[in-house]
Amino acid sequence: QVQLVESGGGTVQAEDPLRLSCVASGRTLSSYSMGWFRRAPGKEREFVAAIRVGQGHTYYADYADSVKGRFTISRDDAKNTVYLQMNSLKPEDTAVYYCAARRGLNDYSASRYDYWGQGTQVTVSS
Repeated sequence: QVQLVESGGGTVQAEDPLRLSCVASGRTLSSYSMGWFRRAPGKEREFVAAIRVGQGHTYYADYADSVKGRFTISRDDAKNTVYLQMNSLKPEDTAVYYCAARRGLNDYSASRYDYWGQGTQVTVSS
């Protein structure tokens, strides 16, 4: 079992930065792909970003088109923590952000992730 706890959400102004963290317990993360998803009011949960560690300790990251160039996902497996650095935030980024974990490759589909955090609210005002 993997337990995930997100933190770092809050209310910010448009164009402000914000960094989310997700701390895992129960297992070491090195063999897991770690993802961030979000759910805006009235919308379905959507993929934001994911990161995994490949051979030779190479990191592979994937991003949704809507956040590419603004958000950066990273991980520190020694701390069992994954981060989402969000820059140039927009009001449409307002959502509950969830951390998720799955064994193997990054995936855009929420249904393929086995473990989820409780979510952290991000609100961006214009």
